[in-house]
Amino acid sequence: MVTRAPDRYILRMLRLLSYLYWTIIAITCPIFFVGALLVWAATVLFDRRKVVLHLYSSAWAVFYVRLNPLWRLRTTGRELLPRKGAAVLVANHASLIDILVLFDLFRPFKWVSKSEIFKVPFVGWNMWLNGYVPLVRGSGESVRRMMTRCGQLLDQGIPVLLFPEGRRSEDGHLQKFKDGAFELAVRHHAPVYPIAVHGTGRALPKHGLVLRAQINARVEVLPPLHPTDFPDTRALRDAAHTRIAEALDQHP
Repeated sequence: MVTRAPDRYILRMLRLLSYLYWTIIAITCPIFFVGALLVWAATVLFDRRKVVLHLYSSAWAVFYVRLNPLWRLRTTGRELLPRKGAAVLVANHASLIDILVLFDLFRPFKWVSKSEIFKVPFVGWNMWLNGYVPLVRGSGESVRRMMTRCGQLLDQGIPVLLFPEGRRSEDGHLQKFKDGAFELAVRHHAPVYPIAVHGTGRALPKHGLVLRAQINARVEVLPPLHPTDFPDTRALRDAAHTRIAEALDQHP
């Protein structure tokens, strides 16, 4: 099929916007990281949970969402999330920018994220600084370390956030959930908060960094699920999957 002239023009404009956008990120990341170091140094003695640093990191991430003229972001249900206390947050995962938009929750939590991101200059260093939890995909030993660390965090009253699909969706459709997040909730008597992330797959899909046409992303926090209301881990997992799937179907 021959690409029409207007389509070629739009594609060139999107490529140019993408280049400018990622250039701005590359330039400003070192500046934001210096700010993170200052926040860490100023709060390390009295903020053992690193809540202030996490909120600074949230503002850093959301700045990049608001900066993009093609992206709109709205978060609903934030008031359902606890400001302190153990909780397991689970969200669907369709795009790289899911990480950015979920920071718009502006609530304390520790990420569980693949270890490769921790190696990214400035961004990954800030994740180490925050005490987020790395995971090597496919490594049983790494999974065990992650579960142990998340258990320690939950026992300290610190929420954790995981992508129970395990990896980004290839086509935007919700994948099966793994058991890990729900085993944590059951073992540590922590409520599960399903979170539906809408619209991000169209902004920046799994393969490629070229921005797409304008999207309206939304982070939707759904009512919590309490482990004591379910007979076992599998039932809790399936209930969370159903909650998110229904929310995505209702508002794609």
